[in-house]
Amino acid sequence: MKPISVFIVDDHSIVRDGIRQLIVSQNDMEFSGEAGDGAEALKLVKNARPDVVLLDIAMPGLNGLETIGLIKDALLDLKIVILSMHSKESYVQQALGAGALGYVLKASSSKDILSAIRAAARDEYFLSSKIRAGVIESYLKSKKQVPAVRGYDLLTEREQQIFRMIVEGKTTKDIADILCISTKTVEKHRTSVTTKLGVHGRLEMLKYAIKIGVVDPELWIE
Repeated sequence: MKPISVFIVDDHSIVRDGIRQLIVSQNDMEFSGEAGDGAEALKLVKNARPDVVLLDIAMPGLNGLETIGLIKDALLDLKIVILSMHSKESYVQQALGAGALGYVLKASSSKDILSAIRAAARDEYFLSSKIRAGVIESYLKSKKQVPAVRGYDLLTEREQQIFRMIVEGKTTKDIADILCISTKTVEKHRTSVTTKLGVHGRLEMLKYAIKIGVVDPELWIE
């Protein structure tokens, strides 16, 4: 059976070193690369094409939640597991909503990390044993109950990405560089976002994003 190839994204080299050693010690896994931030990960993952990405949630620049969406855009079948020091349920809900299949705490045992990777490779959900067991069930239930007509849901995936980046404080040029599109295209999407949501300027967008639970302000690092 082909080993599970794992790519690690974390801004702390000591964390990457420890996880790399853990991965290579497993008979059913192989290390396929690493990155120190979201922007670097986007470039390297496209070439490495791993089965699973183990991704830190709090990083400078692009945080883990934003990186999930961009990676999934490029490689739809890629499985993502969040590795985080944050245990708040709202963080877990946001990670699952962004497309992650697993959420493991950095304080967890190596067994949890390995179990999460294997579960993701099978396209199954996995949460750290220290996180409340009902979170996934609650997430899946709430996902079915969210009204499709809510303003944010009317945005295209690209518009949602740009909305979140604006909220994070990125400039039009920053967004254009990250998404590899022109500044003119970014402005076009931004105009569409403000028209659909009826909000203008970053402050109004931030308030709206917090109100509907799209972002948690504690996760956005300046």
